[in-house]
Amino acid sequence: MLSEWHQKILQITHLSTDALSIYLGLILFFFVAFCHHRQLKSHYAIWAVVVVAVGLELFNARHDILERGYWRIGQSLQHILNVLLLPLILWLMARYRVWKG
Repeated sequence: MLSEWHQKILQITHLSTDALSIYLGLILFFFVAFCHHRQLKSHYAIWAVVVVAVGLELFNARHDILERGYWRIGQSLQHILNVLLLPLILWLMARYRVWKG
C-alpha cells in the first residue's frame, strides 16, 4: 500500500525518487522547526528528520529482503543521505550563526 502511494506521488509530481526524498526531508524539517520555538536551531527538527529517514530505510530494507533476498545497503545509505543533507546544512548554518544580522 505504501509503495503504491509512493509510485502515485512520483507519477503526479514527475520527480525522481532522490528528489522526492530530498523534498520530504526539507518539508519535515521546516514543519517541525515551525512548530518548535527555536525555529531552525531546533534539535527536535533535525532529530525528526533523522528518525524518519532511518525508519523509512528500515521499512525499505524489509521490502528489499522479502522481494530480492538481500538488503541494498549502499542504496539505503544514499537515501538516508538525500533526506538528511539539506536539513543538516540548514540546521548547522542556523546553529553556528552563519547568517549574521
